[in-house]
Amino acid sequence: MTTLRPMALSVLMAAQALVALPAVALEAEPINAMAAGPNALQANRTFLEEDAYIIGPGDVLELRLFDSPELSGPLEVLNDGSVPLPLIGSVRLTGLTLQQATVWVKTLMGQQLLRPDLQLRVVRPRPIRVALVGQVERPGIYSLTVSETVSTEGGPSTSVSGLPTVVDAIQKAGGITQKANLRDVRLQRRLPGETPQFKQARLNLLDLILEGNQTQNPYLFDGDTVRLGKADETPEEAIELASVNLSPQVIGVNVIGEVVAPGRLELQANTPLVQAVLAAGGAKNWRANRGNVELVRINRNGSATLERFKIDLSQGASNEKNPPLRDGDTVKVNRSGLAKASDAIGAVSEPVSGLVTIWTLLRLVNDGTN
Repeated sequence: MTTLRPMALSVLMAAQALVALPAVALEAEPINAMAAGPNALQANRTFLEEDAYIIGPGDVLELRLFDSPELSGPLEVLNDGSVPLPLIGSVRLTGLTLQQATVWVKTLMGQQLLRPDLQLRVVRPRPIRVALVGQVERPGIYSLTVSETVSTEGGPSTSVSGLPTVVDAIQKAGGITQKANLRDVRLQRRLPGETPQFKQARLNLLDLILEGNQTQNPYLFDGDTVRLGKADETPEEAIELASVNLSPQVIGVNVIGEVVAPGRLELQANTPLVQAVLAAGGAKNWRANRGNVELVRINRNGSATLERFKIDLSQGASNEKNPPLRDGDTVKVNRSGLAKASDAIGAVSEPVSGLVTIWTLLRLVNDGTN
């Protein structure tokens, strides 16, 4: 692999200076279309749109030498980040922008050619691999191309073409959870250079959904990390967000106990507890204790939480009184005191009733034989 000579090294450093390389990670200020104003929105857009494509393993480049067409041709970036340059040998280009790589290759070719006039371009970019962490349905690493089929949990599949964006990645990960804080979405991106350095932008996807602010949905680069924070409580807009294409469309919950039709139900995402009870036929008239409805929820870490609520048809969706349900929740409508007493009497009287029936049968048999 080609080593850096002093003169070439200075040229490469000059090329790197063409693209700003901060010595420390950067962070954009929070963006809120209502409060920040157009200047802040413009700053955030510029902060992300100034990023340049970084060459990496899997890219296919095309080298075009204007005065030496016989040396022109495709260059595939190998796993070690190198490409085989004609007359030069293996040269490492990974971590450089296209502009930096052009200056570097031109410097190297100038050692062998009198007029190294050339053009370097990407003819087949590598797949974009991004990490989705935090409050998404299926966190993990995803590979995205210019043609994808994405869908949220329980929602229809949608074909997406073009360069992938933050929203495309979230949809491929199954959509957001009900605890996602869409006002605080972090996008981490690597900067050019051999030493790994990163910058971070803060996005407000709620501004995108409610106001149509497309600057909050930037294009993704290979190696990006999208992190969705967790809200302290279910957002006030939870019911409204259930209808957007970032949220799961259908959830499965179990409604058991004193309802007309107990069992597993398929409901719209963020359906409130009271509405789920009504979907199961409603609470039984005298057997249900409307003031003692239990909600059992299994958390991601395997633990379970139990909360108690009461059925109030006049109560809208509320975290404290009528919480939106999540996939896998179990709602139990407990028995009333009258139902417990009735069941206890029935449990005691059933064996006695059986004995009375047998005694009556024996009397009839004995009467028939006399």
